[in-house]
Amino acid sequence: MIKSNRLAVALPLLALAVSLTACGGDADTGADMGAAPSASSAPTATGSSAPTAADSDTPMAGESAAAAPFGAACSAVPASGKGSFTGMAEDPVATAASNNPVLSTLVTAVKKAGLVDTLNSAEDITVFAPTDDAFAKIDKATLDKVLADKKMLTDILTYHVVQGRKTPADLADGSFATLQGGKVTTSGSGQDYTVGGAGVVCGNVSTRNATVYIIDTVLMPKK
Repeated sequence: MIKSNRLAVALPLLALAVSLTACGGDADTGADMGAAPSASSAPTATGSSAPTAADSDTPMAGESAAAAPFGAACSAVPASGKGSFTGMAEDPVATAASNNPVLSTLVTAVKKAGLVDTLNSAEDITVFAPTDDAFAKIDKATLDKVLADKKMLTDILTYHVVQGRKTPADLADGSFATLQGGKVTTSGSGQDYTVGGAGVVCGNVSTRNATVYIIDTVLMPKK
């Protein structure tokens, strides 16, 4: 009788064990023995593991957008060649300006002042570059007088140069010492900036050694 009772108890228990095994007991045993986790339990790329390609591409795209030139006058810059944004980025600033069709008067002035080598050899500067239309705001007699006076011309041109490559964020509320010795103030946001009262018409243009902001008015240093 005792053996019969024990058998009666053991048979249901054996059936229960078989049933549990069929319902996933193997997976539990593997986990208990330290087996490698299944694919469903492995960390995904969106967790704390290495970033995905999309994660790394997004900041780079944002940086490219932030670094792009902006402003209405940028449309006058050639799409290709030495005078394009890509071409200008390869040359030092005075050389780059000489290939830009909206800066021909500035280039003439820089040559007359003997500043080509000074600007081309400088390291990491920002140039506020008046357009041809900016120089045209000055009456011809006054402009001819300035172009003929090397000291005055040098003072005016170097007032348009500051040390360091300034970003648009730097211009939001800035005051910078110029190469001439005076100070120029800047303000603005987005794609709307002023430099000493002049408007930026094409900003954040890169050359080999400078960042250029093309402006609509010639800046005059205070005496």
